[in-house]
Amino acid sequence: MRLPDSVTGSFLVVLGTAAAYGGWLLPPVPGQPVGPNVFPLVIGIGLALCGLAIVFGIGHTFEDAEELIPLEDGQLAAAPPPQGKLYGLRALLPPALLLFYVVAADRLGFIITAAIMVYVTSTALGAKWKLALPLAALSPFAIHLIFGKLLRVPLPAGLLPTPW
Repeated sequence: MRLPDSVTGSFLVVLGTAAAYGGWLLPPVPGQPVGPNVFPLVIGIGLALCGLAIVFGIGHTFEDAEELIPLEDGQLAAAPPPQGKLYGLRALLPPALLLFYVVAADRLGFIITAAIMVYVTSTALGAKWKLALPLAALSPFAIHLIFGKLLRVPLPAGLLPTPW
């Protein structure tokens, strides 16, 4: 069963709005500008915006058209997804990356560990190296800024400490 983009996007808008509202209801910490309400508020707003983008079809033109294969009786069928012998093991990637972070973050630091994780995840999901490499180089710094400066969560410095 396939749901249309308007249904799944609307669900994400409702879910994001509920998360943002729940974060809004949390009490602030006295004497601190950032409290426990900020994280669910930011995530909820981002989720709602992504849901709106799905509903309005933003980015839909970037998707590749599905390849159709003609059958013997003249009908068209979708090409099967590329699968190798180890294709199903991709499901183990999230827990493996989580274990990798636990083992490597203190030694390598957040920036290097997150860059490796982003590159591995991007390539496993089918991104070319021309996209995966800049994404792996830039996104850990953005995430470190959000957690380190905005949320004030200390992240391990390791081999590559950040200038802030």
